[in-house]
Amino acid sequence: MKRPAVALLKCLTEAHGAPGDEGMVRDIVAAKLTGTPIFDRTGSIIYEYSGSRKTPRVMIEAHMDEVGFVVHSITREGFLRFVPLGGWWGHTLLAQRVRVRTSAGQELTGIIAAKPPHLLGPGERDKVLKLDQMYIDIGAANRDTVAKLGVAIGDTVVPDTPFTRLAHTNCYAAKAFDNRVGVGMLIQATQALQKVKHPNTLLAVGATQEEVGIRGARTATRVADPDVAIVLEGPPADDLPGSIADENQGALGKGVQIRMMDPSAISNRRLVNFVIQTAVAEKIPHQLAVRRSGGTDAKEIHLHGIGVPTVVIGVPARYIHTHNSIIDINDYLAGVKLVTALIRKLDKKAAANFVKF
Repeated sequence: MKRPAVALLKCLTEAHGAPGDEGMVRDIVAAKLTGTPIFDRTGSIIYEYSGSRKTPRVMIEAHMDEVGFVVHSITREGFLRFVPLGGWWGHTLLAQRVRVRTSAGQELTGIIAAKPPHLLGPGERDKVLKLDQMYIDIGAANRDTVAKLGVAIGDTVVPDTPFTRLAHTNCYAAKAFDNRVGVGMLIQATQALQKVKHPNTLLAVGATQEEVGIRGARTATRVADPDVAIVLEGPPADDLPGSIADENQGALGKGVQIRMMDPSAISNRRLVNFVIQTAVAEKIPHQLAVRRSGGTDAKEIHLHGIGVPTVVIGVPARYIHTHNSIIDINDYLAGVKLVTALIRKLDKKAAANFVKF
């Protein structure tokens, strides 16, 4: 199971998938899943698979986009000014490679840069530069050269990072583990469920534009109309120097994370207990999380219609929203196993119990 997972994650993380430009990731989902998908009008992709019962309608959902940038303007000297798509910290950006994707689908390498230290004034060197002080250098001589290369205002940009196995053979580094681990779990769990019986209708959803305001999840949920939802994510790991050890809830190698709440959504308590009980019964390593900050597509999903019991399941990743994040593949495999087990057990009786108040 490890080898196919690694191959899939390499394919997913190296794909270009900035918010609003998720086509490459969507194509991977479509190539890996069977059946005829339907789409919402933001580009989210939805598959419906019948089980032994029509209800409950159980949605597993992952957002396909990653944090990136969009070309804002082009200087006369041929440098690209940009604005962020999603949350970035200036400390992580300078001298990093990026890929600029043109409207024709060509990808060009660029370097994020800014005024060099020897040109900065007193006190400026110790400050974190704002993104509007940075630019992307694609090696163009001037604005006309940029145009001839096919780059234009509105083109999207993502980090240029190869998928890499680290010294610890279970750990891998890549861009976009937030949220390609979620998309990977979506694909592999759905593939596994095609081979077994499940007492529900399964809805597999790849949503757009989470990183810029949880947009695709809203429209895709209207199409899917679920009774229960499981959001698949790549949440931040916190097993790092400077963190409070007693409060670590996302450690690499400790299992899949079950998020009970964050400022954007409080998970249905009975559903959370169902997930925990399933993890224990299946002997799946897991860790619980109550987050002080952040948010996921659960924000929109759990408020659909008159309410949808929703829970977030994630693979902890160090250094998300940077060029290089790190996961432990065993946490990912635990997530695939847990999602598969949940769908096999989530019948009409269980779903009804989640909303029995």
